[in-house]
Amino acid sequence: MEKTSEVEGTVRNILEEETLKWVFVGGKGGVGKTTCSSIISVLLSQVRSSVLIISTDPAHNLSDAFQQKFTHTPILVNGFTNLYAMEVDPVAEQENPSGSDGMEKWFSELAGAIPGIDEAMSFAEMLKLVQTLDYSVIVFDTAPTGHTLRLLQFPSVLEKGLAKMMSLKSKFGGLLNQMTRMFGMGDDFGDDAILGRLEGMKDVIEQVNQQFKDPDMTTFVCVCIPEFLSLYETERLVQQLAKFEIDTHNIIINQVIHDEEDVESKLLQARMKMQQKYLNQFYELYDDFHITKLPLLPEEVTGVEALKAFSKHFKTPYQPPCSTDPEERLERRVLGLKQQLSEAEEQLAIIRKEKA
Repeated sequence: MEKTSEVEGTVRNILEEETLKWVFVGGKGGVGKTTCSSIISVLLSQVRSSVLIISTDPAHNLSDAFQQKFTHTPILVNGFTNLYAMEVDPVAEQENPSGSDGMEKWFSELAGAIPGIDEAMSFAEMLKLVQTLDYSVIVFDTAPTGHTLRLLQFPSVLEKGLAKMMSLKSKFGGLLNQMTRMFGMGDDFGDDAILGRLEGMKDVIEQVNQQFKDPDMTTFVCVCIPEFLSLYETERLVQQLAKFEIDTHNIIINQVIHDEEDVESKLLQARMKMQQKYLNQFYELYDDFHITKLPLLPEEVTGVEALKAFSKHFKTPYQPPCSTDPEERLERRVLGLKQQLSEAEEQLAIIRKEKA
């Protein structure tokens, strides 16, 4: 059971959805999430006024993908006029808050008393920054699945945490005011300042949470490879996204080995057979998803030009070159064997030279 429809085999539905504001790209570690999110952002930059791609993976790879150094503030990607990139680490940024004043330190320490809210608050601050910069669409290159699910829980974690903090403030507000006056801390720590800060953050989170659950504004792209663990992780991710009420209808299956010619290698034959089994399972499980298959390449996709070249497979289903002409197939096979022989002779010459 294999889909060949151009609409179902591409990510064009994402490019054509003009109301999309947030695009998350995630999956198991090592399946090519960064390459896929980078290419999706490149394609979106062709149809949108301004695009921002954010890496929330502590092991950042965006700089490697574009071959350009990015930081925690948006930087224009070389070769583009409307594509920006930034790399953020919620934990690191929370450990080193940008503000050095007493209010920031006190707020950070208070947040630390509620499990999970420290990362969530950093995430909220980042979202507040992103919203003020007013990008047409934001693409998230997320960390492996477990971290991604925690990231998507941040809005609800923050809502609960801020509600808790505000209840504490209402109970101990009077005491807090007396203490701040006693220690001469000034109005920064007064009821109004704290309440204003909490309310401001709560408003941002409620707005973002609402947007995340709106399928017209948010979608999640699952990236995987045709193997058992990746299939299992994708199913877990899809189930959790449904639980969080976050839309997902695109799956990218990366590193697919295509039978482009007569394959002599028994290892490759075995891998192709194994992959086909899991590809069939993907199509059975997600028959209503847009499934994009990407070929396994002999080299890495790095640099703007390589990303642009590979992006064609995101818009048009990959078709491996093949020929039914026996003579042409034999000629290709002979050419491949000659190349292998030439490489083997070069290696043999190097070994003999080292021994001499």
